[in-house]
Amino acid sequence: MPTPTPHRSWRSALAIYLKAPVITMLFLGFSAGLPFLLVFSTLSAWLRSDGVEVAAIGFFSWIGILYSIKFFWAPVVDRLALPLLTRALGQRRSWMLLAQAMIAAGLVGLASLDPVDNLPMVAMFALLVAFGSATQDIAIDAFRIESAPEDIQAAMASTYIIGYRGGLLAAGAGALYVAAWLSWEAAYLTMACLVGVGVVTVLLRPEPERLSLDTQLIHEPRVRAFVRASRGQPKPLRRLGAWLIGAVVCPFTDFLTRYRFKALWLLVFVAVFRISDLAMASMANPLYIDMGFTLATIANVTNIFGIAMSISGGILGGLLVARYGIGPILVIGAAAATLTNLLFAALAVAGQSLPFLVMAIVGDNLANGLASAVFIAFLSSLTSRAYTATQYALFSSLMTLPGKFLSGFGGLVVAAEGYATFFVIATALGLPAIALAIWISRDQELVPRPEPRPA
Repeated sequence: MPTPTPHRSWRSALAIYLKAPVITMLFLGFSAGLPFLLVFSTLSAWLRSDGVEVAAIGFFSWIGILYSIKFFWAPVVDRLALPLLTRALGQRRSWMLLAQAMIAAGLVGLASLDPVDNLPMVAMFALLVAFGSATQDIAIDAFRIESAPEDIQAAMASTYIIGYRGGLLAAGAGALYVAAWLSWEAAYLTMACLVGVGVVTVLLRPEPERLSLDTQLIHEPRVRAFVRASRGQPKPLRRLGAWLIGAVVCPFTDFLTRYRFKALWLLVFVAVFRISDLAMASMANPLYIDMGFTLATIANVTNIFGIAMSISGGILGGLLVARYGIGPILVIGAAAATLTNLLFAALAVAGQSLPFLVMAIVGDNLANGLASAVFIAFLSSLTSRAYTATQYALFSSLMTLPGKFLSGFGGLVVAAEGYATFFVIATALGLPAIALAIWISRDQELVPRPEPRPA
């Protein structure tokens, strides 16, 4: 029976938040969160306030599909070197800088348009912002995983969550304040300037150490086999084939080879970990409104308590993982994210009760902040440093798709059975995630124990 490894001290765990890679993720998280609302709710508010028809605005939600299919171009971000930029900055920093340039250009383009007369161009610039944002997410995730060892990944995830929330606040409330004070054009130009936070961070921080593309390809048995089999073929064709095998095929075969029969169960776990809270998300705001809460009350509670608890949960998750390791906190995160949905069932039964509303918001956001921090650390530990961007993009896409799909049926369940039953069903959806988390936490191959650290 393996000897239990001593836990890291609380002082050592707290000191992790002072490390440069952890602080860096605060600013990169802000850069990642900033564009998101600018092509969704903030853009919708601008379009509607300028008189664009509601039916037309609804089609803009399709822009979000880009975030769910980013794994399609993740191999390009992972392996393709950018002329001049990659030589000067490195693979990750060059792609982050290019993505930030796309985001800024798209925001400046939006600021220069009258939405009513140029709706197709608004859609094109919004797509540019979303594509740049999704590409930046791919590069930032790879940069984070490669910048530090596994034992501080949860702390980096928690500061990333804090920064991301800050970006959402700037793009949501911040943009609305600027628009009310000056104009929508000024608001989007201001957001374009804030992209500079990410640009400065990229320029100041070093590129993570990683093997060159040629070196990685040489060590790939499948690439070597292709090169041997394609002798006599034109050299550009051989290089393209070797690149495609190394960038597209090998990331998936690497994961299957490392985890063998466990790989399928790991992918199932990734798919169901967030299914409970994502499935119920579409019915949270309708619940508040149908319970009789005013929009002002909902906004105040979700902003004041929701954001504060989400940040607190992220910090707590990073701290607990640093002290106790991923395994036990993964179980706590899965259980908390699932069982807190019962708070919404209690709110549905209680009716218009402000204490119950606050309790539901506090519990849900605290649990999701903690669960997100530990789950990001877990996904990072599954990711091979040779295929960081591709594998993590696949995991993060798989993590959200099932829950988002099921959330579309939430209204039908509420109409047929009521809110309380709906949230109980949403809770039941998360039970497999808890069971799989318990199994995974007991497997040292999947969640290695933390190394002992001095007090």
